[in-house]
Amino acid sequence: MRKFNVTVNGTTYEVEVEEVAEAAAQSPAPRSAAPAPKPAAPAPAQAPAPAAQAAAAAPVAGATTVEAPMPGTIVAVKVNTGDTVKEGDVVCVLEAMKMENEIVAPKAGKIAAVCTSQGAAVNTGDPLISIG
Repeated sequence: MRKFNVTVNGTTYEVEVEEVAEAAAQSPAPRSAAPAPKPAAPAPAQAPAPAAQAAAAAPVAGATTVEAPMPGTIVAVKVNTGDTVKEGDVVCVLEAMKMENEIVAPKAGKIAAVCTSQGAAVNTGDPLISIG
């Protein structure tokens, strides 16, 4: 054991640190008489995407794409492909950090594609809606 003085926010603490040899650091001795853990089972194959998410379309070339302003979960999609929206209409609701944020149409037009679905997790910049 080696002793050190550590100062945190103006308060000094005396700490003891155990020095470990190179071989011991690579394979630490078990702390108890419990048996070694079993190797993890292989991960199951990824399940197919839910039907609601599989129906999400890609953004349409030439259309205005409304993107997620922050990471979160889509709580509601308020429009469908073919709907007409005015500038400022709510197109979907995004929950981030326990707050619901209304995502609005930046311009008037017809919905060319809905690129997300209710319950989908999105990251900043992910396409949500395309307005033609």
